[in-house]
Amino acid sequence: MTYALVKLLYEMEDRHGALHKSSPAAADQAARPIAARLPGHQRRHRHACHQTGAHGRHWCAVGAELVKNRRSQARALGTLPENYLRTLAYRLRQPPRGFKIVKSGPVKEVIKLHNEADWTELPVPYHKDKDDAPYVTAMNIIRDPETGFYNSCHAGTHAVGPRRGLISFVTPHSHVIMRKYRDMGMDAMPIAFVFGLPPAYEIMANFSGLHMDAWGEMEMVGTIMDRDIEMVRCETLELNVPAEAEIVVEARVNLKDRFKVGEVTSPSMYNLPHYENLPEVEVSAITMRGDRPIYRNHQTCPDTDHQPLPRLCHEAVLYNRLSELGLDVKDVRFPTWGAALSCIIQFSYPREGMVNDALMLAMGAPWLNTKLVVALSPDTNLDDPVDVYHAIATRCYPAVPNTRGSPYDPAARPLEGQYPWRVVGKMGIDATIKSRHDPADFERAWPRNWGQVKLSDYL
Repeated sequence: MTYALVKLLYEMEDRHGALHKSSPAAADQAARPIAARLPGHQRRHRHACHQTGAHGRHWCAVGAELVKNRRSQARALGTLPENYLRTLAYRLRQPPRGFKIVKSGPVKEVIKLHNEADWTELPVPYHKDKDDAPYVTAMNIIRDPETGFYNSCHAGTHAVGPRRGLISFVTPHSHVIMRKYRDMGMDAMPIAFVFGLPPAYEIMANFSGLHMDAWGEMEMVGTIMDRDIEMVRCETLELNVPAEAEIVVEARVNLKDRFKVGEVTSPSMYNLPHYENLPEVEVSAITMRGDRPIYRNHQTCPDTDHQPLPRLCHEAVLYNRLSELGLDVKDVRFPTWGAALSCIIQFSYPREGMVNDALMLAMGAPWLNTKLVVALSPDTNLDDPVDVYHAIATRCYPAVPNTRGSPYDPAARPLEGQYPWRVVGKMGIDATIKSRHDPADFERAWPRNWGQVKLSDYL
């Protein structure tokens, strides 16, 4: 079996970001192992770096740039960047492809059970200065005990001990499934943490919408990838996991007790909420690929996968809904520089009134990340925050009407008989630290040693 993520990284390796057009045979030969070209700490791969763990195992630890832009997102679905969003939106409307159960796979090359399963041996990083423990960002899999469907998300987990973690479930579907286990009289729920998969798995794992009565996210991975996926049975759980994974950590969630954890790792890059009461997970097994397995991490810092990944399916859902209004939708973005609280919708429209409908649709989305929604025309470059801000500044007509406008502002209304003078609406945005709130709420959450690391030290 091809080492799927390693092969993908090989194809992505290019100093200018272009994809190699090598033959599948050449890619297979070079893919295992990619870390072989990374002796010690002397060289760095753009998407991976070689690490040696505390117990002597060699790791190839993946960075946080597998789905952060349209080029890499399109690569995950096997399409072109200009076709990515409508491809994902279309495939999400298709029936689930399901998966195939196989007897074994690369993830079974190394098996550690019970007391040997120490996940502190994995290269789990700290994410910010205030972290008390390393923080796991892997995709996880749980199963609905009523339907049997496989639900997935990225529930951040504090690795507080060799076989112990504290997990932060955010998605409502995870809480529904946990409640089902409790209602059945069960004190624990099986869970698998899965590291090192083709990025389409992670894109689908973050789907949010009505689906629990029809399919789970794992049943749809093959649909959005347009190929079959293979799953293999866990060693200690009644659960199946992707056979092509690099690392799987098997565990059980304690459904009875909660433990307080402070200073949450937030996509908005603040230390909010200041604490959570989280359930405990107990590790029962670790399985992995034998030759330098890839540890997948998306770091909590600006402009990485941590920002867009949970919102990629949101973009596709909004694409479908906006298209239903009769708009010619070009793109929908939750930009990496928008603190996971803002959305850009880009489209052409046939008549007045449709833009406000589109804005209200997006602001009324079921998620909590459409605080600020901006509608833009197709000629604005969404990859350039400067161009986006320029469009806001020059094309917006704010709600406070009839103030003196600039003769250089195309959105301002020309004054008849007073050329070149214009009048315009104005708006004020208060983006200051709020004195009525706790000042600690506004302290930014930065990774450890942010701004202090010199790349030259590692080259």
